[in-house]
Amino acid sequence: REPIRLLAGNLMLKTPSSGERMNADSSWVTFLVMLSPFIAAFFAPALTRLLKHNAAWALALAPALVFVHFASFAPKIADGGVVTGGFRWVPSFNVNFSWYVDGLSLTFALLISGIGALIVLYSGGYLKNNENLGRFFSFILMFMGSMLGLVLSDSFLMFFVYWELTSITSFLLIGFDHGREASRRAALQALVVTGLGGLALMAGLLVTWNITGVTQLSLLVSMGEEVRASPFYLMALILLLGGAFTKSAQFPFHFWLPNAMEAPTPVSAYLHSATMVKAGVYLVMRLNPAFGETMAWETILPVFGGTTLVIGSLLAIRQTDLKLMLAYTTVSSLGLMVMMTGFGTEQAVAAGVLYLIAHSMFKGALFMLAGNIDHEAGTRDITRLGGL
Repeated sequence: REPIRLLAGNLMLKTPSSGERMNADSSWVTFLVMLSPFIAAFFAPALTRLLKHNAAWALALAPALVFVHFASFAPKIADGGVVTGGFRWVPSFNVNFSWYVDGLSLTFALLISGIGALIVLYSGGYLKNNENLGRFFSFILMFMGSMLGLVLSDSFLMFFVYWELTSITSFLLIGFDHGREASRRAALQALVVTGLGGLALMAGLLVTWNITGVTQLSLLVSMGEEVRASPFYLMALILLLGGAFTKSAQFPFHFWLPNAMEAPTPVSAYLHSATMVKAGVYLVMRLNPAFGETMAWETILPVFGGTTLVIGSLLAIRQTDLKLMLAYTTVSSLGLMVMMTGFGTEQAVAAGVLYLIAHSMFKGALFMLAGNIDHEAGTRDITRLGGL
């Protein structure tokens, strides 16, 4: 309970003092660990040709390594510290490749890597006879690296680059079965919606940069008074929430997520329950110290989050397809997390964080269970599965 309490506190109007920053971690180890999913993705096709579906066991070592590395930061961060590092990328524009690991980013990094390792193993069995298994492994690992970079990035630019990479790799995964028109349509729809949201996010980051003069999320969280006092506050808030709401399928952008169930079940279990759709929730939680405690924040988030919660729940009970049932309840759960963050109290944020962790694990497991049933019974129609 204590780490969750500290995390909720840091998501309020608190930020670790400079004395708690551990810049000694600016070594290349963390950088290489962040790159390891991309390296594994590069070798995945060749390794799969050599080992067939058993390549999953070798490829799962990459996310497992990521999990172990970031889990080693847990004691420091549970004590209220942060881990930072990076290097200059484009010095003339003050652009750095930097990472910032606090309670929020560590929580996401452990979910992405831990669940990711299990998904890779599951995919080896679920797609055992698929001739494009190597390509699938490559896509899922590239997505994993993109999502990991998103939650760890400190630089505005790197955050945006990784944000867009998650949209591109999710497009490839949703449309993996490209011979089916429904898969191609769902992939294109998801790309268009999240791509437009990405443009809104970029504009919001530029406005925020104009307000504060900083280009790092770790510095932004301590500039709440300046942000909220700016005449451009509402513009920045709406643009940033546009990016968050499209990514996390908030009303009225909720329609793309159920349609994305055309993707193979491992994709649904990983992207559409545990990771990518949580990117918008991550952004909202990350912005809470700087943008929270205003009438706009405490109105927009609860209203849209609550609406999404109700609509997702009502649509879920009408479904007979197992994956669609889970998809609409995922939409509902995402609305709940956004609504809780919008309430702004430390207790509400703590509840949102706890539910985020729980939802990632139980919904990922439920999607994999639905995949098992579909794989063995040949149908996901619950009206035909009585007595199974």
